[in-house]
Amino acid sequence: MMTPYQSGIVAEASSDALFITLDVNRSEINNLKSALAAAPALIEELQSQFPAAELHASIGLSSLIWDELDSNRPSLLATFPHIAGKDIEFTPTDVDLVLHIRSSRHDVTYQLASVLFNAFGNSVTLAEEVSCFKYLDNRDLTGFVDGTENPAGEQRKAVALVGDEDPSFEHGSYFNLIRFVHDLDKWEQEDLKTQEDVYGRTKHTNQEYPSAEKSVHAHTKRTSLKDENGDSLEILRHSMPFASLTEKGLMFASYSKTPVIFNLMLESMVKGDEHGNTDHLMKYTRATTGQAFFVPSNKWLASLS
Repeated sequence: MMTPYQSGIVAEASSDALFITLDVNRSEINNLKSALAAAPALIEELQSQFPAAELHASIGLSSLIWDELDSNRPSLLATFPHIAGKDIEFTPTDVDLVLHIRSSRHDVTYQLASVLFNAFGNSVTLAEEVSCFKYLDNRDLTGFVDGTENPAGEQRKAVALVGDEDPSFEHGSYFNLIRFVHDLDKWEQEDLKTQEDVYGRTKHTNQEYPSAEKSVHAHTKRTSLKDENGDSLEILRHSMPFASLTEKGLMFASYSKTPVIFNLMLESMVKGDEHGNTDHLMKYTRATTGQAFFVPSNKWLASLS
């Protein structure tokens, strides 16, 4: 049974994923609308055909294209933030559309991607396609477990889905995507203790350092933020590694009911705390893309027909 929200937002982690970004041909807006309206049924059909593959998908639209489709827009939809610090900079590379497709089978992931891309036809052109995979026990290519701070159970929906704070876009989600390219040669020259200090977590047993023992530059320090009541600010991560023999990295992907939390985390990493202490993990990787989208409800997609 189809959920009100797109299933790729909150479903548990997958072992295979495709991140496909697209630009829209403005002269084909009506065809785009028809394809978007048809997409939930196409996804559900493939899910029914391969029930054991745990196939899920999300389709997101950026601020660049939204007004071409709907005169009403999500209250916090904006382009990716341009954030520059002393040594680190994130530059927006926004595109119009994103497909986040994932499953436990690469062939099924590919099949849904092909079906959706063909349905869009001439209304889109391909910007980038990145194929990702589960590495060992959900580790980044740096060797550290990724996504350990993710919410669990029903809290995933509470963190990721817009609620009655923006009722016209309930069951939608703000999606951020960054393509990180790692310098693994530089990383692998560091000893184990240095690597663990950079993360603020042990490598092999995945034990987070006590707060008092963390460096102010530790990745877990810079991304673990609290609100005014001392409660953790959470996002739902679906990041996955990608690799060829010549380029290796991470597709950072996160969903949230508000983009504010992601933006604060990025500021903390790039500009640091009040003393300018930044995230030293950024010494070993660089962002080649930075994109922001809104993933609307299935009802909103259907309304485009």
